[in-house]
Amino acid sequence: MRLHTLVGSGLLLACLGGVSYAGCVNQHEQQQKVDLGASQSVKDLMAARGLTDADVEAALKTYVPPGKHDEYMIFASGGQSGNVNVIGVPSMRLLKVIGVFTPESWQGWGFGGDSNKILADGHQAGHEISWADVHHPNLSETKGDYDGEFLFVNDKANARVAVVDLKDFATKQIVANPLAASDHGGAFVTPNTDYVIETSQYPAPLGRDYAPLSEFKEKYRGVAVFWKFDRQKGRIDKTQSWAIELPPYTQDLADAGKLDSDGWAFINSFNSEMATGGTLDKKPPIESGASQNDMDYLHIINWRKAEELIKAGKGTEIKGMKVLPLSVSGAEGVLTLVGEPKSPHGCDVTPDGKDIVVGGKLDTHATVYSFEKVKKLIEEKKFEGKDDFGLPILSFKDAIRGQVEIGLGPLHTVFDDKGYAYTSVFLESVVAKWSLKDLKTVEKVKVHYNIGHILSAEGDTVSPDGRYVVAMNKMSMDRFTGVGPLYPQNFQLVDITGEQMRILSDAPIGNAEPHYSQMIKVDKLKTIKAYPPGTNAEGQVDENRVEGGKERIERKDGEVHVWMTAIRSHFTPDIIEVEQGEKVVLHITSVESGEDQTHGFTIDMYNVNVSLEPGKHENITFVADAPGVYPFYCTEFCSALHLEMQGWLLVKPKEKSASAPEADKKTGG
Repeated sequence: MRLHTLVGSGLLLACLGGVSYAGCVNQHEQQQKVDLGASQSVKDLMAARGLTDADVEAALKTYVPPGKHDEYMIFASGGQSGNVNVIGVPSMRLLKVIGVFTPESWQGWGFGGDSNKILADGHQAGHEISWADVHHPNLSETKGDYDGEFLFVNDKANARVAVVDLKDFATKQIVANPLAASDHGGAFVTPNTDYVIETSQYPAPLGRDYAPLSEFKEKYRGVAVFWKFDRQKGRIDKTQSWAIELPPYTQDLADAGKLDSDGWAFINSFNSEMATGGTLDKKPPIESGASQNDMDYLHIINWRKAEELIKAGKGTEIKGMKVLPLSVSGAEGVLTLVGEPKSPHGCDVTPDGKDIVVGGKLDTHATVYSFEKVKKLIEEKKFEGKDDFGLPILSFKDAIRGQVEIGLGPLHTVFDDKGYAYTSVFLESVVAKWSLKDLKTVEKVKVHYNIGHILSAEGDTVSPDGRYVVAMNKMSMDRFTGVGPLYPQNFQLVDITGEQMRILSDAPIGNAEPHYSQMIKVDKLKTIKAYPPGTNAEGQVDENRVEGGKERIERKDGEVHVWMTAIRSHFTPDIIEVEQGEKVVLHITSVESGEDQTHGFTIDMYNVNVSLEPGKHENITFVADAPGVYPFYCTEFCSALHLEMQGWLLVKPKEKSASAPEADKKTGG
């Protein structure tokens, strides 16, 4: 019988109760006669393909029939692509790539339209930056739960944060960090999305000024930026944002407290040795120099108190941003340190906000810090010393609730709704399941291979769903058909609903290296099907919106302005004639209103390309510097007459002046 018939059959679905699929098929011999296209029964098909009962069960659990929808959606970092991958669960199908920091041609992101202005806001140090290293997408929250309204994205390479509006899955804002040269602990949100937290990774002088490495301890610093988010406007308010100076350790991942620990933030760090390398001078490379100490430092930040001090004028201004200095943070109890196993990576707050879980890459444990103990020690000022920058240090043994023996190379931890935690173990290539209550490992499942990050269904909120974990594996040696020496990453969907964890499917990610990801219930997302007429890339009804019947071409102030509409299956106007060297400004509005009726617009040879979803408006500016005839056309197959949806840009050559031949003659003679 057809596999989709198998899925839809109540009789055969009853096999999930324990009867083997082969046995179940035998019980329904007559139904096996239904044509499979190759006259094979399900049993024969299983045999021909070498499938087991478990394989078929996994297929059923992940199969989403045509016309049906996934229950969850993953927002996965796109790594070096600079964008975000959107993946359905349980199907593990790629649903969309969101253009964020880098040009993305399908959406016309960064090819002459209004999106260019958003991308330009992310340019740094006088450079036009066209790539990014996206690491940590984070969903907006209300009371510690995902609310499905916004997504925040960081760029490790260039210290930037972007805001994606989830009504249309489009980037609306990019803000550049004026203080740091790189970031990693971003873009994590506070429980009501008051702030988006971005922390630096590699130390540098704040403001990116120059200082020699010989002055590393004196002039190099880390930083935690608290970007104020205006939910009503859907934008980061740079004027209300501020930062905390951090010591020149290498800050890593961060997480915001919730419930019991609301008002606090926690940041990993490594390289407490402050190693700077120098291999050509026979000095140890940073990797070994930064691995000498047994402990690094977990940074504990009372951000509500920091906010008060900033408002009280205790900050200094660096490159236009208010920064709370180390001297104030240490003395006022804003920033406190506690030891953590060396070279830590994961830093994850439990759903109840009572504990912080840290994984040490060179350790075999997950370390569980008690927020209650930490807070009490800080309030009673019970410190075991200070670091080189005067920051108080808590006793490690007094701050933890305990440690869990996990295996070699624990990294990140996520949670379910039954009191269990799931930690990625890189060197051992396993997902380890352990009890938050007992701090004991209860199960491990082998993954393929070298798991880095991990995610679970709403697993870093106050109310995890359980059901699924996804192992985000860095390597995939023998898992997929060969595609050359650059292999895809491998997302493995793991079922955690039964007594034992089970891998259900492999999903190759052939779009750069993903890092952190989050999984949200689809029903929390309230996407639009069309834009209000004339809406531009920034989400505003554009002042140059074009209505049908009001299309025109005008020359003003030395520019050619074209007010154009797009509708199946033509542009109006469809002939534009300009002089060589003239500046051309196109104002194009899609006057479609039907769902999924998208057009595109491109001009041959001019690197212009925009996407025109229903109601969308775009403003395109370019100089017609090359004479010739250039067709423009719709790039999105939109109707039976899609190929006829085209027009002409005619660029007339400049006429030579009457004196030109004489000048040429003199030059030649």
